[in-house]
Parts: sequence; structure tokens; C-alpha cells
Amino acid sequence: MKPAIVAPKKGIGKAIVFALFLAAMITLFRFTPVRQYISPGYLQALVNSFGPWGPLVFVLLYAGGICLFLPATLFTGIGALLFGTLHGFFYNELGAMLGASLAFFIGRYLGRDFAAGLIGDRLQKYDDRIAANGFATVLYLRLIFFPFTPLNFGMGLTRVAFREYFFGTLFGILAGGFVLTFFFATLAEVWRSGDWWQLVGWKSAFSLALFAGSFFIPKVIRKIKPEGAG
Repeated sequence: MKPAIVAPKKGIGKAIVFALFLAAMITLFRFTPVRQYISPGYLQALVNSFGPWGPLVFVLLYAGGICLFLPATLFTGIGALLFGTLHGFFYNELGAMLGASLAFFIGRYLGRDFAAGLIGDRLQKYDDRIAANGFATVLYLRLIFFPFTPLNFGMGLTRVAFREYFFGTLFGILAGGFVLTFFFATLAEVWRSGDWWQLVGWKSAFSLALFAGSFFIPKVIRKIKPEGAG
């Protein structure tokens, strides 16, 4: 049974708050002095200043950054620099999943009612189809590297269940997250050692091959596009 379509005016107040939130975040971090505080050097120093609590602080910063429309790649690189490949990958995944979940709920709470009210008969079937294939749709979009933060908020506007969104995101970012973390961690290791000959070593070559190979993932995944993924 399809849910009743909500009148657009029901969620207009929340939608306005949502729009103002997005506009404020973009303005704050692009056109004000606050942007200087999101540099890799500053964030690394901040995390290190918390000592043993640094990993927790990093995860919270990562999650908060996602909700504030900061690039996930920035935090992934910092995680690799600070914690290495294995620990960095673990903390990066925690931060990304927490941020993705929070952004989803922000979009769901502030924008879903208004979005549902705008959906006509033609768009309703796409919303229903996406919801019916929630896990596969989210997984597919993650694997083809659909912009991370817009997808987090955007899925909150659909009828996709959080459980399916969560696991689609979890499995969809594992491969890309590991590749990026390994790549950045390898570069950091070479930089710290000062031995630039390591750039032609097996580890650097392997990380570069993984990084380059990751760009072919979308082409492969598009061949198995699920129904409702667009």
C-alpha cells in the first residue's frame, strides 16, 4: 500500500530550515575565514593535541565534516597520515558511516515531508522503485562514486529505509575507502622517511595500481545497474 502523498505546505517550514542550513554551511566554509581551520595541517595538529583521545576526536570531526559539506577525501587523507593504513582505514570508515548516517537523518527529518508533497504521479513511481530496491540502489551509487555528501542528504529525501541505506553505504565504501587510505598512507610513509626511492618500490607501485584501478570500478558496476538506480 502506497503512503498518502503529503501536501507540500506541511513540510515547508522544515524545508526552509534545510535550505538555510545548506546555504549557511556552503557560505561558512567557502567565503569566510573559517575555511582556514579545515586545512590538513590544522586538523592533524588538533587531533594530535588530544593524545589518546585523538582517534575519537578524529571520528567525530570526520562525521561532523560530512554533515557540514566538507570533502570526505580530506578526512580520509588525514586519517591515513595520522594512523596508517589499517587503523586509518578503521577510523575513516567509522567517521564516514557516522557522518553518512547523521546526514541521512537530517535530510529525512527536515526535507522528506516537503519532498513527498512535491512528488507527482510520474515521480512517485521512481520513489517507490528506489525504496523497493534500497540496498541495491545505494550500493550501486556508492560503487560508482556518486558524490558522497549529496547522496547522504538526498537519500534522506526518499522512502529508502535507513537499514538498507546503512548497509548499502557500508559495503559500497569499503573498497574505495581502503584504496584511498592505503594510497595516502604510503605517500605519507615515503614523505616521512625522506627516501624517495620508495616511490619505485613494490608498496608504492601497488598502492598506485589500486588507486588507478579504482577509477575502473564505476565502468564495471554500471553493467549491473539495479532497477531504480537511475
